[in-house]
Amino acid sequence: MSGTPPEGQLRADCARCVGLCCVAPAFAASADFALDKPAGQPCPNLRPDSRCGIHDRLRERGFPGCTVFDCFGAGQRVTAAFAGRDWRDDPQTATAMFATFTAQRPLHELLWYLTEAVALTPDGPLRDELRDAVRRTRRLTAGSPDELRAVDADAYRGQVNPLLARASEQARAGHHGVDHRGAMLLGADLRRAYLIGANLRGACLVGADLRGADLRAADVTGADLRGADLRGADLRDTLFLHQSQLDAARGDRSTRLPAALRHPGHWSPLTLTPVHRPRRPGRAGAGRRGR
Repeated sequence: MSGTPPEGQLRADCARCVGLCCVAPAFAASADFALDKPAGQPCPNLRPDSRCGIHDRLRERGFPGCTVFDCFGAGQRVTAAFAGRDWRDDPQTATAMFATFTAQRPLHELLWYLTEAVALTPDGPLRDELRDAVRRTRRLTAGSPDELRAVDADAYRGQVNPLLARASEQARAGHHGVDHRGAMLLGADLRRAYLIGANLRGACLVGADLRGADLRAADVTGADLRGADLRGADLRDTLFLHQSQLDAARGDRSTRLPAALRHPGHWSPLTLTPVHRPRRPGRAGAGRRGR
């Protein structure tokens, strides 16, 4: 697979993809999807031109899960690698494309995290290690379809994650943030919580009330923000915050975001809740709920 993805292309570009995310993965009828779809079967909403027929109505039609999926650029990468061939052409091409996409996506996701980690890490040994990991990952993404399918993505993630964790610890040093790594904070009341420098890696924050919370320098790698209320929250310097996490949450114009991210279209264009000063740890319940 020729070429390597530039850092600016680690996000989906559906116009250059043949709808791989609408065919390759399976999904089950749930709050995220209105129906069951087996792996390798096209979604009924996929049009012949590889675009979604209800793209502007996905949430209303019961497909919010589609609105928060990001292949990190793997879709257009795989499409280009097959040089004009399409999964619709024949079963053999379809099988190869779907397997390659399944292998490529986690590598692109890791490459996105590593690129973010390099950007927040000052010059020194750790940054050198991160840059080496970026080069290794790029080499893997440049492999042939057969080479990609042979990659053990889970094992490789296990090698890279300690580096990402060290970058996070260094970036959060001095903040003395609470450790909610992997915490079950489903529906937690975290209004105005002082979460500067918090470790929220892998935390379940589904439906959590984070109105007015201060999440600057907090690490939200893999945090589940589905339905979380971010109105008035400060995420300007939140670490490893991805657009898909915002797309899964709720917010309004008072939610402060990093310059590279945008307010999702389904968020209110109005400021619906006042911004409150976050409570520092030590005051009643601040930064301790859900521990």
